Amino acid sequence: MRRISLAVCAALLLAPAPAGAAGLYFSDRGVRPMARGGAFVAGADDLGAIYYNPAGLVDAGTQLLLDASWLRFVGSFQRRVRVQGSDPNTGAPVGGSFVQTYDRVEGTSPVLPIPTLSGSYAIRPDLVIAAGMYAPYSAITSYPDRLPGGRSSPQRYSLVTLDGSALSIFGAWIAYRPIKQLQIGAGPTVLLGTFQSELYFSACVPDRFLCAPEQPDYDSKARLRVENIVAPSGTLGVVVTPLEQLRIGASFQLPYTVDAGAKVQVRLPSAPVFDRASVDGDEARVRFRLPWIARLGAELRPSPSTRIEATVVYEKWSMHERIDFVPDNITLRNVAMFPPSYRLGSVALDRSFQDSWSFRVGGEQSIKWSRYQIDLRGGLSYEKSAVPSSHLSVLTLDMDKFLIGLGGGLHLGKRWRFDGTAAILFPSKVEVSPDEARLFKVSPVRANQPPEQIPINAGRYEVSALLLGMGLRYQFGVPDGP
Repeated sequence: MRRISLAVCAALLLAPAPAGAAGLYFSDRGVRPMARGGAFVAGADDLGAIYYNPAGLVDAGTQLLLDASWLRFVGSFQRRVRVQGSDPNTGAPVGGSFVQTYDRVEGTSPVLPIPTLSGSYAIRPDLVIAAGMYAPYSAITSYPDRLPGGRSSPQRYSLVTLDGSALSIFGAWIAYRPIKQLQIGAGPTVLLGTFQSELYFSACVPDRFLCAPEQPDYDSKARLRVENIVAPSGTLGVVVTPLEQLRIGASFQLPYTVDAGAKVQVRLPSAPVFDRASVDGDEARVRFRLPWIARLGAELRPSPSTRIEATVVYEKWSMHERIDFVPDNITLRNVAMFPPSYRLGSVALDRSFQDSWSFRVGGEQSIKWSRYQIDLRGGLSYEKSAVPSSHLSVLTLDMDKFLIGLGGGLHLGKRWRFDGTAAILFPSKVEVSPDEARLFKVSPVRANQPPEQIPINAGRYEVSALLLGMGLRYQFGVPDGP
């Protein structure tokens, strides 16, 4: 019974991993900022500042911002496994080995708008308060449960789907300009929502006494729904203007600590030893941390209509060192050849994430066209992955990436501005060799592992993504006009 209980518990623990992975957050966010490649820390001067640098809210005045984006994310995986001959009696390696290649599988994200809604009010020209909500630009990815002919999917031990997840960040901020050359801003934020994922684990005993290592009728499907997530945090920032043509900005996002209740559903394997088995209880707690983020940028304004910014960002993903799963009286009953009941214990899953950094450069140029003002925007960014290749999987599909953003804004009078953007992720490819891979199928027996374990994340990964967005800004307190 200990064998099966460890398998169930560890597999369920795998489920919330994307919530702490850079793969969940495809990029920075916002329609106007993403058109600038995410270079919007020093130049933040509208309600997009709630994410990048709250000190920029002083420039927003009394304003309303509404935008929405669609992330088309496509990831593919072709698994490779090194097969080693072994003695059926001792398990010792014998003979040679060869690499087996599985069918390529593809995961996609749904057509789902990702919103921003925020508003600000200028108490005085130098004092502004704001409130709003936004959702992370997340890759809510789904992979096939089965292949044609009913065959088991090769990525099933990492992920089947993230469908059903919904996360949003709410906040309130205040910004103040004590002197002309200095702006400061800060405010509390809170991560709210639900996270849901599905995957398979194997209840096969690794010494091959009852079954083969990845025998489908020993697969069990697990669904974990982390409910009522409430994780407080906060942001603070500063903008310094030493020269009229130069702005320097810095901001700091505090980390999030997630400690939330979860509902667990398990479909036990179809193998005969589970014919009369059942699971009692479905409640647990999941705990993990998301990183702090530091941003620094400098924007040149050689003329009132031209802006060019360079930004560096550092994300402390090494804080996400593990995920704790604590079941609340979840008990397995009536598995053949085992004790009648067993209560599952707590498990900690090592994540082995690394700190990430990125560089962004972008800007915008305003031009006059007839009676209208048009803003032309562009930018480029490079981001270092937070997931080492040895731990890359379809569950945490994050790799070094280049992104180019293009977009613009159309001003109607002095109150209305309509924005649009398209950001393209250059296709990325990573090969993880069977010798390099370090993620393994959930093992039922911790004390009786085979000499050579088979990694589940070796293979070829490819990613492509397209972000399309539209937005509307309305400025209060200014006269209408061209």
